[in-house]
Amino acid sequence: MTSIDPLQTRRATRADVARYAGVSSAVVSYTVNSGPRHVAPATRARVLEAIRVLGYRPNAAARTLKVGLTKMFGVIVPDSSNPFFAQLGHALEDAAATNGYALIMVNFDGPPDDVAGGIRSLALRQVDGMLVSAQVSLPILSAIAETGIRTVLLNQFVAVDGIPAIGPDLYQGAAEAVRHLIWHGHTRIGYVGELGPGDQRQRGWRDALVAAGIPIGPMEPAGYSREGGYAAGQALLARDDRPTAIFASSDMQALGVLRALHEGEINIPGEIAVVGFDGSPESEYSWPALTTVRQPVTDMAREAIDRLLAPVESSEFTLHTTTLIVRQSCGCGMPPFAGSPLP
Repeated sequence: MTSIDPLQTRRATRADVARYAGVSSAVVSYTVNSGPRHVAPATRARVLEAIRVLGYRPNAAARTLKVGLTKMFGVIVPDSSNPFFAQLGHALEDAAATNGYALIMVNFDGPPDDVAGGIRSLALRQVDGMLVSAQVSLPILSAIAETGIRTVLLNQFVAVDGIPAIGPDLYQGAAEAVRHLIWHGHTRIGYVGELGPGDQRQRGWRDALVAAGIPIGPMEPAGYSREGGYAAGQALLARDDRPTAIFASSDMQALGVLRALHEGEINIPGEIAVVGFDGSPESEYSWPALTTVRQPVTDMAREAIDRLLAPVESSEFTLHTTTLIVRQSCGCGMPPFAGSPLP
């Protein structure tokens, strides 16, 4: 890459960035504005690095100085096509609009460096605040510190030193869901989701079983998608220790599990009951209707916007209580599971 006199970096232009990164000025524009044309990840990384090194700010910065605020917040989510994040984005948009702000949403589907790049892209657009729904890492924390823009972390499970964070009580919600299945008489309850000690839903599932003196059921790993749940459901059906109930860590996974069970001609919930997590709109229209743990999306969105607008920044971590929404997939409103203690 072409070097540029550091003394000139305070007044760096788009052409300077293009020369430093070895790309055209148009590519710099596409990177800064997230379009209209796609920029390859490696090229985008070079451009963002050139912007960082040169201290380049687009012309929007000058306009911002005149009015003081852009009245824009930036939002970073893993996948806005996922119903949960679509619902979260809509709630954030409503909460922001109530306060006279609009949102710019950025998707990421990759390593923490992708999130860090998204944070820097939003900073270039001169947003007044950022909402980041990603599990924190050193690159992400460094990018947040580098921008100096007030940021609230969403969908967090633990406190993050120095940065305000908001999240659902996944542990409490998972434990409540599993206790409900135990109440139905199930003693072999499987788990579909991410596997690892750090996952709060898996911990809630496991601890509820242990507290009831029930053996740990079979586990199948799955990404947060219908496809992941479908594959995990097929795997559970093929096991010798096939469960009589399944707790899935997201509604998308649970919908995939339901399809696998239907294809296997399994009676739901008579042979296998299913409970999901998120409370997405789709859960109400599955067959049977999905019992799920609803996340308090609206409450979390309102608090997130309020935290960005608060006169004094606070690094407080807030956990929001989830709610078990009982429908038919667990056995409620249908003939109970054989051996159930229910009347």
